[in-house]
Amino acid sequence: MLKRQRTGSVLCTSCGVLVGVNDERCYNCNRKNPGLWGFAPALRSLGTDLGFVPFVIGACATLYVLTLIASQGNIGMRGLFSLFSPSPQALFLFGESGAVPVFVAGRWWTVLSAAWLHAGVLHIVFNMMAVRQLAPVTADLYGPGRMVIIYTAGAVFGFALSSIAGAYIPPLLFLRGGQFTVGASASIAGLIGAMLAYGHRTGSSAASSQASSYILMLAVYGFMLPGIDNYAHAGGFAGGYLAARALDPMKPERIDHIAMAVACLALSILSIVASVLHGLQFLG
Repeated sequence: MLKRQRTGSVLCTSCGVLVGVNDERCYNCNRKNPGLWGFAPALRSLGTDLGFVPFVIGACATLYVLTLIASQGNIGMRGLFSLFSPSPQALFLFGESGAVPVFVAGRWWTVLSAAWLHAGVLHIVFNMMAVRQLAPVTADLYGPGRMVIIYTAGAVFGFALSSIAGAYIPPLLFLRGGQFTVGASASIAGLIGAMLAYGHRTGSSAASSQASSYILMLAVYGFMLPGIDNYAHAGGFAGGYLAARALDPMKPERIDHIAMAVACLALSILSIVASVLHGLQFLG
């Protein structure tokens, strides 16, 4: 339970300097309401990402189980990368994206919902490991609110590009647009883009070097492994990079960034609900 602290001192949620719990501004970074109405200590106990990583893992795992249940026994078991894969109908129902859902079925909101769905047990395990590794790092660099915004921008840009490529761009070597596509990797690519943006903005060679190694890894996996949506990765990376540059890590995180992050999560949840409600009518 989030318990409010009404008196005493707290750490500013932006710069970490000790401030009064009721101070209107931080004297060090000038952030408004640095104690977040006395809830800053409770929120800090959730970690630097404010509990975003366990939320993503829990939500993705729950939706993965629900898609398996909705598959009604039609679960893929052929091959390592399709092991325990939900049925195409179940993934469509819960909000997979791609050229067909977006441009044929008119389900444009799936650019948000698809980031929470996965096509197999290895798919979700590897993606959740990457979220667990990259989200806290990005939150350290930008703050938890801006990290969530970047994560969401990666999904929107990634699945939008993949859907457009699937509809209008012919396949080029290992670049192939998605007719149907899911996974958190577009958002993960967005976090990598934010790391590179941080290096470019601040001059941090460590951040740029780390981001470059992740980019190389994505490129190698995209070339070697079957079924990788490289357009989603490219779009997610671009979305994360652009969002990160606009949010500017050299400036402290603001209250409205937290509000925008909550809005991003709310819209993501609504996109899944809309997919199910629309999908039941569509499949029926």
